[in-house]
Amino acid sequence: MARLGELLVRENIISVKQLQAAQDEQKRSGGRLGSSLVKLGLIGEGDLLNFLSKQYHVPSINLDDFQVDAEIIKLINEDVAQKHQVIPVHRSGSSLVIAMADPSNIYAIDDVKFLTGYNVEVVVASETQIARAIERSYKSGSEASYDEVMQGFDEGEIEFTGDEEGALNTNDLEKSAEDAPVVKLVNLMLVDAIKRGASDIHIEPYEKDFRVRYRIDGALYEAMKPPSKLKNAVLSRIKIMSSLDIAERRLPQDGRIKLKLGKGREMDFRVSVLPTLFGEKACLRLLDKSNLQLDMTKLGFDEDQLKDFQHGIHKPFGMVLVTGPTGSGKTTTLYSALSELNTISDNISTAEDPVEFNLMGINQVQMNEAVGLNFAAALRSFLRQDPDIIMVGEIRDFETAEIAIKAALTGHMVLSTLHTNDAPATISRLLNMGIEPFLITAALNCIVAQRLARKICVECKAPTDIPANVLKDMQVPADQIGKFQPMKGKGCEKCSNTGYKGRIAVYEVLVANDAVKEMILNGASTAEVKAEAIRTGMRTLRQSMVRKLIQGVTTVDEIPRVSAAD
Repeated sequence: MARLGELLVRENIISVKQLQAAQDEQKRSGGRLGSSLVKLGLIGEGDLLNFLSKQYHVPSINLDDFQVDAEIIKLINEDVAQKHQVIPVHRSGSSLVIAMADPSNIYAIDDVKFLTGYNVEVVVASETQIARAIERSYKSGSEASYDEVMQGFDEGEIEFTGDEEGALNTNDLEKSAEDAPVVKLVNLMLVDAIKRGASDIHIEPYEKDFRVRYRIDGALYEAMKPPSKLKNAVLSRIKIMSSLDIAERRLPQDGRIKLKLGKGREMDFRVSVLPTLFGEKACLRLLDKSNLQLDMTKLGFDEDQLKDFQHGIHKPFGMVLVTGPTGSGKTTTLYSALSELNTISDNISTAEDPVEFNLMGINQVQMNEAVGLNFAAALRSFLRQDPDIIMVGEIRDFETAEIAIKAALTGHMVLSTLHTNDAPATISRLLNMGIEPFLITAALNCIVAQRLARKICVECKAPTDIPANVLKDMQVPADQIGKFQPMKGKGCEKCSNTGYKGRIAVYEVLVANDAVKEMILNGASTAEVKAEAIRTGMRTLRQSMVRKLIQGVTTVDEIPRVSAAD
């Protein structure tokens, strides 16, 4: 593989400049050159496999579609598989077929021959597929399933006694929370959610039921239903892990769990506990820094929208607002903007509640209402810290809005979020808070409204027929109906038979141009501002969703779920 770059350049598949960029990425993040090329989008994973297959005259294999027999896996132990990035896939007589990312690594082949006693034949697979196959094959045997965990649970072992007010004994809670099946169940829950790509875990007690749901690609799915008697023990275990007070069951609490997954990867869980009618409900938000997308070009912006947004954030001063409901990806958009603005020459400070990801080179401040550190107080302090760029987690009240706008008017770039339905409604919200129209027009650069739409699973993507009247109801332009092929996911193992895998952001970018500012000063309604913005080039959330449908990224069913009709 040391020669892979030279071979690809010689075949004119990549340029010398692209090879240098991939080598720089390899030095930064480690791994093989092929993975760096794929990561940077310089070559497709399938194209790389085909090239390696032809170059080394060995077959290629897609390990994601291949289930390795457990008996064959035992022929090579996990340490050797990890060391050489190989995995056994087939055995026939005295021959063992192994998948490798580097078919020229004769040391690895000789090592496997010596350890197994088999003649070794090689097939080539991508490094990422091999890593997934190793994790899938070696970890599955060591991790207990839900059924196995519950086999070790005896309901008679956990019994709670309450006082006259119904409060539970703290010692009993601690003892039950440390019970082996409870510990295993909570660990299984956390690891299973990570494997299934969940963004949130909901642990919910009811009068006669206790259930756990995962939010995957924006939709909730029931994952397990442990016995009701376990609800207090499970909640206590989660509280212990997130350093919360297990004796306090009347008030909401917030905490954090950090989980180490090996290979240097860490996963943070933001924990929120809320007292409900039948016990405490816990919601855990999964924060995976390795999946944080900071490249603006890959978030979902259309080319003209991205140009408008970048123009807004690169101005020397002013305010850029990102709006949308909780869980719509606002933080990711703001972090990607900060990442682009993050240079040695600029001082960047953020006030967040909570700080979701740590970003190098940015001064991030965690809000703490208990000691009086709120957004307004943080903003005042930032202005004494010689700032260039300020991010406020959320503008919730007049005081925060006023200080943020004054900062934007005194030579600072201010980024923040608001909870509104669309971009034009943000102006009404600011006016509602008590901000004068002339201040809004003087400070505002642009407003971005966004939502997250589910993407069609690429593994089971297939054409589908949608009646013309349905497309018309979804506001697909009449001149486009019949000119594109709607798609949907049939459902497969990769997407848990949902037909969707992953999400993409959908945007509405309102640029505060002279015409829009004039309307704000004249007291125009939200509908009038929206009509003027559309006339001057704004694409609404509904229009952006229709574009994603035409491009084959999402389905007709997602359009009304994600966007309102114009």
